[in-house]
Amino acid sequence: MKQSLKNASLWKGKTLAITGGTGSFGRKMLDHVLETDVGAVRIISRDEFKHDELRKVYTDQRVTFLIGDVRDPFALRDKLQGVDYLFHAAALKQVPSCEIQPDEAVKTNILGSMNVLEAAIQESVSSVVVLSTDKAVYPINAMGISKAMMERVALSKARLSHNTAINVTRYGNVLFSRASVIPYFMQCAKRGEPLLVTDPAMTRFLLPLADATRLVEHALFSGETGNIYVMKSPAATVNTIASAVCSHFNNDVQIRVIGPRPGEKVHETLLTEEEYSCTTEEEDYFRTNPAKKSDRPRIAYTSDKTERLDEKALWKLLQKQSEFVGYV
Repeated sequence: MKQSLKNASLWKGKTLAITGGTGSFGRKMLDHVLETDVGAVRIISRDEFKHDELRKVYTDQRVTFLIGDVRDPFALRDKLQGVDYLFHAAALKQVPSCEIQPDEAVKTNILGSMNVLEAAIQESVSSVVVLSTDKAVYPINAMGISKAMMERVALSKARLSHNTAINVTRYGNVLFSRASVIPYFMQCAKRGEPLLVTDPAMTRFLLPLADATRLVEHALFSGETGNIYVMKSPAATVNTIASAVCSHFNNDVQIRVIGPRPGEKVHETLLTEEEYSCTTEEEDYFRTNPAKKSDRPRIAYTSDKTERLDEKALWKLLQKQSEFVGYV
């Protein structure tokens, strides 16, 4: 799915809102939509510091920064008045934090998402895309369980809503997103610190941030509702990721195996066997509708069975990303 402005006409004069919009996804989506004739963009986040940082970077008068928490259903309706499109990216995403305080994951990822969707329906937002994660599939940790419930809430609202289209996107590790493993390893290697690897054999899906935004935009303009969209993605072992970083920065940097953390899987899954049986496959992505059944084979789409990147292929992929220069 190549980067393009083929959907530019669909943005013309529209108002977009992004919850959790001060994160990596929000910044990338801002870069994209501001190249179109979008009418206005509202960035909704409870992080005042990040608002201030972005306000200095994005001086376009079409962008408005709004302080708001998805846990507050009353404030959401005001912020979504007149909005045409909505990306719901606000979430607690760190596995360790959610393991320690699962109640906080429930409040933000489940109840907060319910607040967002109900406000969007009440304000007649035309199309909503909810951002999810591979950890929501066969979840074994609090973060994944809360995101799985978020998906169920979204799909339920999609079936009941007649004026608001609601879809879900799912993807794995996004390259160079905040607090992700690759920039962390690169920063450690530059400082000469050991790279802490939980399990060298672990595999993880890897998706460029630009591809994540394209997938979300595709779901927004799909003209359908109640679907889960998954971008086809390559994967690499954690050992390959660490070795590639060490080879580039400092061969003397050690790779230290510390063992899996609570709630970590060896391999991740983007589509379950059950979901794959009701999935339509396109060139770049899968579209599944759990409410529909078909006779397709029951094959899970997992990080150990997709395209596997070696060190050379991984480094080549990293070099293609615009965010790469900030870490070398």
